Amino acid sequence: MEPRNDTQISEFLLLGFSEEPELQPLIFGLFLTMYLITVFGNLLIILLVSSDSHLHTPMYFFLSNLSFVDICFTSTTIPKMLWNNKTQSKVITYEGCITQIYFFILSGVLDIFLLTVMAYDRFVAICHPLYYTVIMNPRLCVLLVLVSWIVCILNSLLQSLMLLQLSFCTDVKIPHFFCDLSQLIQLACSDTFLNNMVMYLASVLWGGGALAGILYSYSKIVSSIHGMSSSQGKYKAFTTCASHLLIVSLFFCTSLGVYLSSAATHGSQSSATASVMYTVVTPMLNPFIYSLRNKDIKAAMKRFFVMESLKRPIVLGLERCPWLKGSKLQSVVVIL
Repeated sequence: MEPRNDTQISEFLLLGFSEEPELQPLIFGLFLTMYLITVFGNLLIILLVSSDSHLHTPMYFFLSNLSFVDICFTSTTIPKMLWNNKTQSKVITYEGCITQIYFFILSGVLDIFLLTVMAYDRFVAICHPLYYTVIMNPRLCVLLVLVSWIVCILNSLLQSLMLLQLSFCTDVKIPHFFCDLSQLIQLACSDTFLNNMVMYLASVLWGGGALAGILYSYSKIVSSIHGMSSSQGKYKAFTTCASHLLIVSLFFCTSLGVYLSSAATHGSQSSATASVMYTVVTPMLNPFIYSLRNKDIKAAMKRFFVMESLKRPIVLGLERCPWLKGSKLQSVVVIL
Protein backbone atom coordinates (compact mmCIF):
# COMPACT_ATOMS: atom_id res chain seq x y z
CA MET A 1 0.00 0.00 0.00
CA GLU A 2 1.39 3.39 -0.99
CA PRO A 3 1.85 5.89 1.84
CA ARG A 4 -0.59 8.75 1.72
CA ASN A 5 0.42 12.26 0.80
CA ASP A 6 0.93 14.59 3.75
CA THR A 7 1.63 18.24 2.94
CA GLN A 8 1.56 19.25 6.62
CA ILE A 9 4.48 17.07 7.69
CA SER A 10 6.23 18.52 10.75
CA GLU A 11 9.41 16.43 11.17
CA PHE A 12 11.86 13.98 9.61
CA LEU A 13 13.92 11.15 11.08
CA LEU A 14 17.70 11.17 10.59
CA LEU A 15 18.79 7.53 10.68
CA GLY A 16 22.48 8.38 11.14
CA PHE A 17 25.21 5.74 10.94
CA SER A 18 24.10 2.83 13.09
CA GLU A 19 21.15 1.59 15.13
CA GLU A 20 23.35 -0.36 17.57
CA PRO A 21 23.28 1.26 21.06
CA GLU A 22 26.79 0.16 21.99
CA LEU A 23 28.27 2.14 19.08
CA GLN A 24 26.57 5.44 19.99
CA PRO A 25 29.14 6.58 22.64
CA LEU A 26 31.98 5.81 20.20
CA ILE A 27 30.29 7.78 17.41
CA PHE A 28 29.59 10.69 19.78
CA GLY A 29 33.18 10.83 21.04
CA LEU A 30 34.68 10.53 17.57
CA PHE A 31 32.57 13.28 16.00
CA LEU A 32 32.87 15.59 19.01
CA THR A 33 36.67 15.28 18.80
CA MET A 34 36.74 15.94 15.06
CA TYR A 35 34.37 18.90 15.44
CA LEU A 36 36.44 20.53 18.19
CA ILE A 37 39.66 20.02 16.20
CA THR A 38 38.00 21.57 13.15
CA VAL A 39 36.68 24.61 15.03
CA PHE A 40 39.83 25.37 17.04
CA GLY A 41 42.18 24.62 14.15
CA ASN A 42 40.38 26.94 11.75
CA LEU A 43 39.93 29.60 14.44
CA LEU A 44 43.70 29.52 14.96
CA ILE A 45 44.24 30.14 11.24
CA ILE A 46 41.84 33.11 11.34
CA LEU A 47 43.53 34.50 14.47
CA LEU A 48 47.02 34.18 12.98
CA VAL A 49 46.05 35.83 9.69
CA SER A 50 44.24 38.71 11.38
CA SER A 51 46.93 39.38 14.01
CA ASP A 52 50.16 38.90 12.03
CA SER A 53 51.02 41.62 9.52
CA HIS A 54 53.27 39.20 7.59
CA LEU A 55 50.13 37.27 6.60
CA HIS A 56 48.19 40.27 5.30
CA THR A 57 48.38 39.05 1.71
CA PRO A 58 45.68 37.91 -0.76
CA MET A 59 46.51 34.22 -0.31
CA TYR A 60 46.05 34.30 3.46
CA PHE A 61 43.02 36.58 3.18
CA PHE A 62 41.32 33.88 1.11
CA LEU A 63 42.61 31.19 3.48
CA SER A 64 41.07 32.92 6.51
CA ASN A 65 37.75 33.14 4.64
CA LEU A 66 38.01 29.43 3.79
CA SER A 67 38.63 28.63 7.47
CA PHE A 68 35.55 30.61 8.49
CA VAL A 69 33.41 28.83 5.90
CA ASP A 70 34.76 25.44 7.03
CA ILE A 71 33.65 26.21 10.59
CA CYS A 72 30.18 27.09 9.29
CA PHE A 73 30.16 23.98 7.07
CA THR A 74 30.74 21.56 9.95
CA SER A 75 28.61 23.57 12.41
CA THR A 76 25.62 23.16 10.09
CA THR A 77 25.47 19.39 10.57
CA ILE A 78 27.65 18.07 13.43
CA PRO A 79 26.06 19.84 16.48
CA LYS A 80 22.59 18.55 15.54
CA MET A 81 23.97 15.05 15.00
CA LEU A 82 25.71 15.15 18.40
CA TRP A 83 22.54 16.42 20.09
CA ASN A 84 20.43 13.64 18.56
CA ASN A 85 23.04 11.09 19.59
CA LYS A 86 23.13 12.36 23.17
CA THR A 87 19.35 12.57 23.56
CA GLN A 88 18.84 9.28 21.68
CA SER A 89 16.50 11.03 19.28
CA LYS A 90 16.48 10.97 15.49
CA VAL A 91 14.00 13.80 14.99
CA ILE A 92 14.63 17.02 13.11
CA THR A 93 11.79 19.45 12.48
CA TYR A 94 10.64 20.36 8.99
CA GLU A 95 11.81 23.97 9.48
CA GLY A 96 15.12 22.78 10.95
CA CYS A 97 15.68 20.47 8.00
CA ILE A 98 15.09 23.21 5.42
CA THR A 99 17.34 25.59 7.38
CA GLN A 100 20.08 22.96 7.58
CA ILE A 101 19.89 22.37 3.83
CA TYR A 102 20.09 26.12 3.16
CA PHE A 103 23.28 26.62 5.19
CA PHE A 104 24.81 23.35 4.02
CA ILE A 105 24.44 24.31 0.36
CA LEU A 106 25.61 27.86 1.12
CA SER A 107 28.81 26.84 2.90
CA GLY A 108 29.51 23.86 0.62
CA VAL A 109 29.31 25.85 -2.62
CA LEU A 110 31.16 28.76 -1.00
CA ASP A 111 33.99 26.33 -0.19
CA ILE A 112 34.19 25.50 -3.90
CA PHE A 113 34.18 29.17 -4.90
CA LEU A 114 36.96 30.06 -2.46
CA LEU A 115 39.11 27.14 -3.61
CA THR A 116 38.67 28.40 -7.19
CA VAL A 117 39.59 31.95 -6.21
CA MET A 118 42.67 30.64 -4.39
CA ALA A 119 43.69 28.73 -7.52
CA TYR A 120 43.40 31.97 -9.52
CA ASP A 121 45.51 33.73 -6.88
CA ARG A 122 48.27 31.09 -7.24
CA PHE A 123 48.01 31.37 -11.05
CA VAL A 124 48.64 35.13 -10.94
CA ALA A 125 51.44 34.77 -8.34
CA ILE A 126 53.39 32.20 -10.36
CA CYS A 127 52.56 33.08 -13.97
CA HIS A 128 52.54 36.90 -13.56
CA PRO A 129 54.72 37.62 -10.49
CA LEU A 130 55.67 41.16 -11.58
CA TYR A 131 52.01 42.21 -11.80
CA TYR A 132 50.79 40.22 -8.78
CA THR A 133 50.33 43.16 -6.39
CA VAL A 134 48.68 45.20 -9.15
CA ILE A 135 46.22 42.49 -10.21
CA MET A 136 45.47 41.03 -6.76
CA ASN A 137 44.83 44.38 -5.10
CA PRO A 138 42.73 44.58 -1.91
CA ARG A 139 39.69 45.85 -3.81
CA LEU A 140 39.66 42.85 -6.18
CA CYS A 141 40.20 40.39 -3.31
CA VAL A 142 37.24 41.77 -1.36
CA LEU A 143 35.14 41.87 -4.54
CA LEU A 144 35.89 38.21 -5.34
CA VAL A 145 34.85 37.10 -1.86
CA LEU A 146 31.76 39.35 -1.88
CA VAL A 147 30.58 38.08 -5.26
CA SER A 148 31.11 34.49 -4.10
CA TRP A 149 28.93 35.13 -1.03
CA ILE A 150 26.16 36.76 -3.07
CA VAL A 151 26.03 34.01 -5.71
CA CYS A 152 26.07 31.24 -3.06
CA ILE A 153 23.33 32.93 -1.00
CA LEU A 154 21.08 33.24 -4.06
CA ASN A 155 21.79 29.66 -5.13
CA SER A 156 21.02 28.14 -1.70
CA LEU A 157 17.97 30.38 -1.31
CA LEU A 158 16.58 29.24 -4.66
CA GLN A 159 17.00 25.53 -3.91
CA SER A 160 15.61 25.88 -0.37
CA LEU A 161 12.54 27.78 -1.55
CA MET A 162 11.89 25.15 -4.20
CA LEU A 163 11.86 22.50 -1.46
CA LEU A 164 9.01 24.35 0.26
CA GLN A 165 6.83 23.66 -2.78
CA LEU A 166 7.11 19.88 -2.36
CA SER A 167 4.70 17.66 -0.45
CA PHE A 168 5.98 14.63 1.43
CA CYS A 169 4.70 11.14 2.19
CA THR A 170 4.40 9.41 5.54
CA ASP A 171 7.82 7.82 5.00
CA VAL A 172 10.03 10.53 6.52
CA LYS A 173 13.19 8.52 7.20
CA ILE A 174 16.38 10.09 5.84
CA PRO A 175 19.28 7.56 5.65
CA HIS A 176 21.82 10.21 6.61
CA PHE A 177 23.15 12.09 9.66
CA PHE A 178 21.94 15.42 8.23
CA CYS A 179 19.24 16.66 5.87
CA ASP A 180 20.67 16.00 2.45
CA LEU A 181 19.01 17.75 -0.50
CA SER A 182 18.96 14.74 -2.81
CA GLN A 183 17.65 12.44 -0.06
CA LEU A 184 14.85 14.87 0.78
CA ILE A 185 13.81 15.20 -2.86
CA GLN A 186 13.56 11.39 -3.07
CA LEU A 187 11.07 11.40 -0.16
CA ALA A 188 8.70 13.81 -1.91
CA CYS A 189 5.36 12.59 -3.25
CA SER A 190 4.87 15.52 -5.61
CA ASP A 191 6.61 16.12 -8.95
CA THR A 192 10.34 16.67 -8.37
CA PHE A 193 11.45 17.13 -11.99
CA LEU A 194 12.20 20.86 -11.57
CA ASN A 195 14.00 20.31 -8.27
CA ASN A 196 16.20 17.58 -9.74
CA MET A 197 16.92 19.67 -12.82
CA VAL A 198 18.00 22.70 -10.75
CA MET A 199 20.03 20.53 -8.37
CA TYR A 200 21.97 18.80 -11.16
CA LEU A 201 22.34 22.01 -13.15
CA ALA A 202 23.79 23.78 -10.10
CA SER A 203 26.13 20.84 -9.45
CA VAL A 204 27.43 20.93 -13.03
CA LEU A 205 27.59 24.72 -13.18
CA TRP A 206 29.27 25.39 -9.82
CA GLY A 207 31.16 22.14 -9.28
CA GLY A 208 32.12 21.46 -12.89
CA GLY A 209 32.82 25.11 -13.67
CA ALA A 210 34.99 25.52 -10.57
CA LEU A 211 36.90 22.32 -11.30
CA ALA A 212 37.49 23.45 -14.89
CA GLY A 213 38.79 26.82 -13.64
CA ILE A 214 41.10 25.13 -11.13
CA LEU A 215 42.43 22.68 -13.71
CA TYR A 216 43.03 25.52 -16.19
CA SER A 217 44.89 27.54 -13.55
CA TYR A 218 47.09 24.63 -12.59
CA SER A 219 47.79 23.70 -16.21
CA LYS A 220 49.17 27.22 -16.68
CA ILE A 221 51.07 26.95 -13.37
CA VAL A 222 52.67 23.64 -14.38
CA SER A 223 53.59 25.09 -17.77
CA SER A 224 55.13 28.15 -16.11
CA ILE A 225 57.07 26.04 -13.58
CA HIS A 226 58.33 23.76 -16.36
CA GLY A 227 59.69 26.80 -18.19
CA MET A 228 61.76 27.97 -15.21
CA SER A 229 65.51 27.43 -15.54
CA SER A 230 66.32 27.40 -11.82
CA SER A 231 65.55 24.21 -9.88
CA GLN A 232 65.28 26.29 -6.70
CA GLY A 233 62.73 28.54 -8.39
CA LYS A 234 60.74 25.49 -9.49
CA TYR A 235 60.73 24.10 -5.96
CA LYS A 236 59.68 27.43 -4.43
CA ALA A 237 56.88 27.89 -6.98
CA PHE A 238 55.60 24.37 -6.39
CA THR A 239 55.61 24.66 -2.59
CA THR A 240 53.50 27.84 -2.71
CA CYS A 241 50.60 25.93 -4.26
CA ALA A 242 51.18 22.41 -2.87
CA SER A 243 48.92 22.91 0.17
CA HIS A 244 46.09 24.32 -1.93
CA LEU A 245 46.42 21.54 -4.48
CA LEU A 246 46.22 18.92 -1.72
CA ILE A 247 43.05 20.49 -0.25
CA VAL A 248 41.43 20.74 -3.70
CA SER A 249 42.24 17.07 -4.35
CA LEU A 250 40.78 16.04 -0.99
CA PHE A 251 37.58 18.03 -1.45
CA PHE A 252 36.77 17.07 -5.04
CA CYS A 253 37.90 13.44 -4.80
CA THR A 254 35.87 12.80 -1.65
CA SER A 255 32.84 14.60 -3.13
CA LEU A 256 33.10 12.45 -6.26
CA GLY A 257 33.46 9.36 -4.06
CA VAL A 258 30.28 10.25 -2.17
CA TYR A 259 28.38 10.80 -5.43
CA LEU A 260 29.48 7.44 -6.85
CA SER A 261 28.76 5.70 -3.54
CA SER A 262 25.24 7.12 -3.27
CA ALA A 263 24.54 6.30 -6.92
CA ALA A 264 25.68 2.70 -6.45
CA THR A 265 23.84 2.08 -3.16
CA HIS A 266 20.68 4.07 -4.03
CA GLY A 267 20.66 6.25 -0.90
CA SER A 268 21.60 3.70 1.75
CA GLN A 269 23.35 4.63 4.99
CA SER A 270 26.73 3.76 3.46
CA SER A 271 26.57 7.07 1.58
CA ALA A 272 26.30 8.84 4.94
CA THR A 273 29.54 7.19 6.05
CA ALA A 274 31.23 8.18 2.78
CA SER A 275 30.05 11.80 3.08
CA VAL A 276 31.95 12.17 6.37
CA MET A 277 35.12 12.55 4.30
CA TYR A 278 34.18 15.88 2.71
CA THR A 279 31.78 17.21 5.39
CA VAL A 280 34.01 16.57 8.42
CA VAL A 281 37.45 15.17 7.60
CA THR A 282 38.46 17.67 4.89
CA PRO A 283 37.59 20.81 6.95
CA MET A 284 39.43 19.24 9.91
CA LEU A 285 42.58 18.58 7.85
CA ASN A 286 42.75 22.03 6.21
CA PRO A 287 44.49 23.79 9.16
CA PHE A 288 46.99 20.94 9.51
CA ILE A 289 47.83 20.94 5.80
CA TYR A 290 48.43 24.69 5.75
CA SER A 291 50.28 24.86 9.09
CA LEU A 292 52.53 21.83 8.59
CA ARG A 293 53.49 22.58 4.97
CA ASN A 294 53.63 26.38 5.13
CA LYS A 295 56.64 28.25 6.51
CA ASP A 296 54.74 31.55 6.85
CA ILE A 297 52.01 30.00 9.01
CA LYS A 298 54.55 28.15 11.17
CA ALA A 299 56.56 31.35 11.64
CA ALA A 300 53.42 33.32 12.51
CA MET A 301 52.43 30.63 14.99
CA LYS A 302 55.83 30.85 16.71
CA ARG A 303 55.64 34.65 16.87
CA PHE A 304 52.13 34.51 18.28
CA PHE A 305 52.89 32.02 21.06
CA VAL A 306 56.24 33.64 21.91
CA MET A 307 54.55 37.03 22.22
CA GLU A 308 51.82 35.58 24.42
CA SER A 309 54.40 33.89 26.66
CA LEU A 310 56.28 37.20 27.02
CA LYS A 311 53.15 39.18 27.84
CA ARG A 312 51.95 36.93 30.63
CA PRO A 313 54.84 37.35 33.15
CA ILE A 314 55.09 41.09 32.48
CA VAL A 315 51.36 41.62 33.04
CA LEU A 316 51.52 39.55 36.23
CA GLY A 317 54.43 41.69 37.41
CA LEU A 318 52.45 44.88 36.77
CA GLU A 319 49.51 43.49 38.74
CA ARG A 320 51.79 42.73 41.70
CA CYS A 321 53.47 46.15 41.52
CA PRO A 322 50.78 48.85 41.42
CA TRP A 323 53.44 51.59 41.58
CA LEU A 324 54.47 50.71 38.00
CA LYS A 325 51.08 51.79 36.63
CA GLY A 326 51.39 54.84 34.43
CA SER A 327 55.13 54.29 33.96
CA LYS A 328 57.01 53.78 30.70
CA LEU A 329 57.15 50.04 31.34
CA GLN A 330 53.37 49.81 31.17
CA SER A 331 53.47 51.66 27.85
CA VAL A 332 55.87 49.05 26.50
CA VAL A 333 53.49 46.27 27.62
CA VAL A 334 50.60 47.96 25.86
CA ILE A 335 52.68 48.17 22.65
CA LEU A 336 53.53 44.46 22.95
